[in-house]
Amino acid sequence: MIEPSGEIPAVGICPATENPSSENSSSENPATKSPVTETPANPPPADPSTRPGVQNVAVLGATGSIGTATAEVLAHLNRVDDRYRWRLWAASGHHNVKGLTDLARDAARFGGPPERLVFSDPTVQSSLRNLEGPLQATEQRWGPEELVGAASHPEVDVVVAAIVGRAGLESTLAAVESGKRVALANKETLVVAGGLVQERSRATGAQLLPVDSEHSAIWQCIADSPNRVRRLILTASGGPFRTATAAQMEAATPETALAHPTWQMGRKISIDSATMMNKALEIIEARWLFDLPADQIEVVVHPQSIIHSMVEFEDGSVLAQLSPPDMRLPIQYALTHPRRLPCEAPPLQRNRRWDLSLEPVDLERFPALDLGFQVARVGGTAGAVVNAANEVAVGLFLNDQIRFTDIVTVCRKIMENHTFEERPTLSTLLRLDRWAREEATECAAGVG
Repeated sequence: MIEPSGEIPAVGICPATENPSSENSSSENPATKSPVTETPANPPPADPSTRPGVQNVAVLGATGSIGTATAEVLAHLNRVDDRYRWRLWAASGHHNVKGLTDLARDAARFGGPPERLVFSDPTVQSSLRNLEGPLQATEQRWGPEELVGAASHPEVDVVVAAIVGRAGLESTLAAVESGKRVALANKETLVVAGGLVQERSRATGAQLLPVDSEHSAIWQCIADSPNRVRRLILTASGGPFRTATAAQMEAATPETALAHPTWQMGRKISIDSATMMNKALEIIEARWLFDLPADQIEVVVHPQSIIHSMVEFEDGSVLAQLSPPDMRLPIQYALTHPRRLPCEAPPLQRNRRWDLSLEPVDLERFPALDLGFQVARVGGTAGAVVNAANEVAVGLFLNDQIRFTDIVTVCRKIMENHTFEERPTLSTLLRLDRWAREEATECAAGVG
């Protein structure tokens, strides 16, 4: 059983006034910068190689939706940034050899060929071929340990942590232990090991830069008053079942659950959005990133996905960040912070009527949220077992082995049945992750 833990400090997040890296210092005042829709006063050189600085980026999970969007952002930055050449130094996939090599070939055209391609699945070794043309000098490596090597390599300036699920934990921790700037799209790292990440980031000076649109919005809103926050308000689209009845949700199929109304995402995160487990994980992530207890975090439904989050301050003022639902914007801001550059994401259309609505969350139909708040309150090992159980349950649902509503039921049972530890080691978290996956499989057999 689990018991509440005491307050645990948050992970170090990059303050709004800090520059991206020590060698990138500038006297610019962000408050006096021109609007992002303006073109730079001095257009960037046609050849990125002539720019004064280089930013080497390792994208872990490059063939997923965040990874491919990051590649688009890097190509765009090489067109608009007159300060840096943005180079995809390393990119990783699991076993998608063609997808990763195609992405690397495109990257070679705008920022130079990658130094390294990493396949976390060691069985791809037999299918790899010598790279030709612009990639002939690019290394190909395989095995999960190579993810850690890419994340911690001394030549890498920024790590985009975009591997889905618990599989991204070790490489993200390696980036933190190496003092990197980490553009964090893998929320599961904080869900599973928030205490460890907090401890190690403080020791190394690593910066966690949120890529999730909700946390990026909060980060931007609190820039000037980080110590005057009354509450964080995360917005949720409501997913495909926002207006569905409990009976309709129980009868949901993978096809209907994957049909998100506003975002284009991968299969696992789309199901998480449908159950609102994704928002539950974001509650836990926000607790660690912004050092606020769960009782100061709220969730509201915003079907249009234009308001990405809000922050209420001590004086009652509420700031919100608005933009179209396009992940290229938070990705780019995490990479270029504190500078703002023109972005390829389309701006809000100011010549049409905006219907922006906020609705309360129905906790009866979306019990994952209550589970997320409970995990955020107690910390410790609770996040690791809930995350593991959820990954298993989502996979079983996608394979038509359990009902949609069974996903959260399995997660809650696993959390309630595990032996809680308040300050676990990494080995303990990994052991409980394995235990929870086995237990979730057995539990699902009983509810399906």
